[in-house]
Amino acid sequence: MKIEKISAVTLPISDMKKSIEFYSKIPNFKIVYGGTDSQFTSFLIDGTEKSYLNLKLDEVRSPNFGRIIFYTDDVDELFAYMENDETISGLGKLESKPQDATWGERFFHALDPDGYKLSFATPIGD
Repeated sequence: MKIEKISAVTLPISDMKKSIEFYSKIPNFKIVYGGTDSQFTSFLIDGTEKSYLNLKLDEVRSPNFGRIIFYTDDVDELFAYMENDETISGLGKLESKPQDATWGERFFHALDPDGYKLSFATPIGD
């Protein structure tokens, strides 16, 4: 018996509309359940094997829980897109520019509207 993958991550958030605006602008994030008037919304990360990001409207949240890391095929292209998208740059914050890490990834860090830490990475040097 073994664990094969993460099926979903659920984040408690403070404003469903702002969070949906932010996440729906990230390429390949598709709403499959809920919406701006919902207490719970699910994004399918398209192109993966059924991975979801869930948002749950909740007044009690702790954005310092850790970090969610998303793999992308081109981290530099995604950074440029997010940096130039008014919704993403207005609701979230890009914390760093893409950089190479000693553990074999090129990555950058961002914050979502509730301050959750996100990383976007591309494996390098295979």
